[in-house]
Amino acid sequence: MKILPKSVSDFMDAFKNQGFQIYVVGGAVRDLLLGKEVKNWDFATNATPDKILSLFPDAFYNNTYGTVSIPVSMTRESSLLFEVTPFRKEGEYKDSRHPEKITWAKTLEEDLGRRDFTINSIAYDGQNLVDPFSGQKDILNRLITAVGDANKRFSEDALRLMRAIRLASQLGFLIDDRTRLAIEKNARLIEKISWERIRDEFLKIMASDHPYEGVLFLHNTGLLAFILPEIDICFAIPQKSPKRHHIYDVGTHLVMSLKNCPSRDPITRFATLIHDIGKAQTFRRDEKTQLITFYNHEVVGKKLAEKIAERFRLSNKQKEKLVKLVQFHQFTVSEIQTDKAVRRFIRNIGPEYLQDIIDLRFGDRIGSGAKPDSWRFDLFRKRLLEVQKEPFQIKDLKINGNDVMNALKLKPGPRVGKILKKLFDDVIENKIKNEKNDLLQSINRL
Repeated sequence: MKILPKSVSDFMDAFKNQGFQIYVVGGAVRDLLLGKEVKNWDFATNATPDKILSLFPDAFYNNTYGTVSIPVSMTRESSLLFEVTPFRKEGEYKDSRHPEKITWAKTLEEDLGRRDFTINSIAYDGQNLVDPFSGQKDILNRLITAVGDANKRFSEDALRLMRAIRLASQLGFLIDDRTRLAIEKNARLIEKISWERIRDEFLKIMASDHPYEGVLFLHNTGLLAFILPEIDICFAIPQKSPKRHHIYDVGTHLVMSLKNCPSRDPITRFATLIHDIGKAQTFRRDEKTQLITFYNHEVVGKKLAEKIAERFRLSNKQKEKLVKLVQFHQFTVSEIQTDKAVRRFIRNIGPEYLQDIIDLRFGDRIGSGAKPDSWRFDLFRKRLLEVQKEPFQIKDLKINGNDVMNALKLKPGPRVGKILKKLFDDVIENKIKNEKNDLLQSINRL
């Protein structure tokens, strides 16, 4: 077991010196056992909130669950909020989200017994581990196991259904059979959870080390049908047909694309996962040739992506990125494309999302069964870099309206804009260079 940081030990000593018990609990203990960096420190104590507040002048308490937040300096440059909660028991959960009543528990074991998973139900006082539900064994076996009755745990807070899968994705663990069967049985309870909470857990899955496995867990347990039915249905849509390169059904292709997407950005990964969802509605199979087509699936996909972004309560910026990546993922990669066509593609997607759509396309290719290396794809990426050296908007020209007016002795007016537009078009067509002297010389010939 790792030695606790001095700031944490000193903090706990403030409780112990007053005769109180205090333990590090939850994910902090789990991460210590796994040798991971602890980012959030949570504590359980037999001190009541009023006692905790009396120990720390800067502490604040503004919730119904007994948790007191205390700012603590970790280094000269950084500080964290330590959250301390009295040992507690929870009453009946009638809405699958919140307990009807909170009462203080007498023992640490009672407190640990209300928690979600065994790996989160271990406590540490700086010297001894308290592990009544064999969480250390599950960490060793890399298993996510519910504490006690799994059906009861999920009925208490249905977000735990997704949290189990999120932890599995983040840690590379499996879900034990009893817990997995309970997720399947209770999957419909996720409908009682707000989309903001679902979004937060889902984006954590997308940001994890194993996002594609998380999606497969969601699909195999039935949760995906409730949170992303647009993807769930894709597992029933075939793609293998004459003259087609795909080797998977659409759903498996989407998961394999996510697996091979090199980006770690959760929205880029999200877009990769849903880029072909329009295929479910546009699926057609020619009865004579058996050829499968998905004409205009990216148009349908764009509309579905907009609905998904709204349902998940994404920010405007997140929505813009998700929709654009889905809308323009079907771009042409060819050695005979003109610079004008490449420039139009960059303008459509926007320079800020260029690497994201390249990452999506890379995942898309490998997720279709293609080889990782493609000379056309490599050439296209090089051309994107070269083309971006040229101007994309009139404001990128090396001269402006003042230069035009000074050179031609003009007053402000529509003619200045028309001249700049003509110069811009000539630069785009490679008739002149985007250099100040070349542009000024061209002005005099207009």
